[in-house]
Amino acid sequence: MRKKKTTGGVVAAGHQETANAALQILQEGGNAFDAAIAAMFTACVAEPALASLGGGGFLTARPVNADPLVYDFFAHTPSRKQPEAATNLHPIVADFGNASQTFHIGMGSIATPGFIKGVFAIHRERCSMPLKLLAMPAINAAIRGVRVNPFQHLISGIVQPILRSSNAAFQLHSSTINSDQLAQVGETRKQPEMAAFFEHLCREGEALFYLGEAGQQLTDTCRESGGHLRPHDLKQYQAVKRKPLERRYRQARIFTNPTPALGGTLIAFTLALLESYSLDNHLPGDADHLRRVIRAICLTQHLRTTQSRKIEKLLNEDVLREYRQRLHKGGICTRGTTQISILDRQDNLASMTLSNGEGSGYVIPGTGIMMNNMLGEEDINPCGFHNWPEDERIASMMSPTLAFLDQGRIVVTGSGGSNRIRSAILQVLSNLIDFDMPLQQAVAFPRIHFEEGLLSMEPGVDQSISSRLATEFPRQRQWDSKNLFFGGAHTVMLEADGGLIGAGDERRGGVWLSTETV
Repeated sequence: MRKKKTTGGVVAAGHQETANAALQILQEGGNAFDAAIAAMFTACVAEPALASLGGGGFLTARPVNADPLVYDFFAHTPSRKQPEAATNLHPIVADFGNASQTFHIGMGSIATPGFIKGVFAIHRERCSMPLKLLAMPAINAAIRGVRVNPFQHLISGIVQPILRSSNAAFQLHSSTINSDQLAQVGETRKQPEMAAFFEHLCREGEALFYLGEAGQQLTDTCRESGGHLRPHDLKQYQAVKRKPLERRYRQARIFTNPTPALGGTLIAFTLALLESYSLDNHLPGDADHLRRVIRAICLTQHLRTTQSRKIEKLLNEDVLREYRQRLHKGGICTRGTTQISILDRQDNLASMTLSNGEGSGYVIPGTGIMMNNMLGEEDINPCGFHNWPEDERIASMMSPTLAFLDQGRIVVTGSGGSNRIRSAILQVLSNLIDFDMPLQQAVAFPRIHFEEGLLSMEPGVDQSISSRLATEFPRQRQWDSKNLFFGGAHTVMLEADGGLIGAGDERRGGVWLSTETV
């Protein structure tokens, strides 16, 4: 039997620099949570359209010899809203190629950010290395610059209307050669103001933002320019520890994001529906299998939009029984985020999902921090804009997830992708659990998504299968290639033989690295 190592690990993330930062910390003896903090900071530099100190996120963690828990540092609604007529909130359209999506930006789209509070809460309780050391990969990357890769150029192009909404926002992404253009693939983009802010933050602590000059600039501009945030909102914000939602699915135990977030509960509900039918004689991606998956997604969306029950009660057996019957009958069919997954040799597990929405267009002067637009996100404001409840955690779809499979296998996963988060995670879990796919195949396997009566399919769902599905799901869109629209489930796994493996989702520029393969 191979002697178990006590250092090292594996990471999957949305950018080479993000993964490198985590790997460096693991190589230096840090644990999964040290590596996660380093990756968080570096993602803000390398993936600025997806991650920002002005946003928030969740960490589903399993510390060694302890029960799983969730750190909720997602955005929070302000304690008092401006009158609608005085709110600066306006729409832009993001073009994904085969589809478009409307987002709302402006000062009125900014919710109370939790990223920095989350960093310090996780560091205090779970990390073994000084914060300054964990921030050094990000500081160095911001000073020397990061080369723009094809995916980051693509995502910047998609949200270009937001970036062009203010000069400060555009300068974070502009070309060093032609300041009127976005940085092109291969150009190096430096962030000196962000590097300086990281250094000040490590030296002065979280109060630098929540009680200091940066926060004051933010709230002053909100007051003057149609935003909702006030100093009280920043002062009162707290990262919260929660018990994760646990759900058994066939032979697996799954831990994911609980309420008040929505995504984890909706994934658990969909899995509970799928568990009610046998997969005997089914192949992954065949018409009968996809029909059941689409029906389950439809029913889950129906339950959410009817809003007839509290989200906490969705997994009640009476509710499940009713919707399982509908699943078998059929016929009821009616976004900027990045994932970091880490598993270390000390048996710590870290699944972290970060989001800045798409960004509000406002950058705090002198910091390089683009603020979030969570109050302008349609999928987390289903009752309409300006109708959000005051002083509450926003109900995110983000669902960082841990799955304990048979034979001692452990999976750390999650995804970006707005409303596609839950369908991406659902399909990766089903591929692993129902069809025993190898990890990299499970992540790469063609995905579908169903929303608002439209069935979207990646290449690999052949014409004969889509034709068989057309009688029940007639509105279909066949995508030309795999696309970030379908999420980015960067995933790592401890295999039955003790090996470490990862899968960076190609749809969102994903990479994976292990200390045992470098």
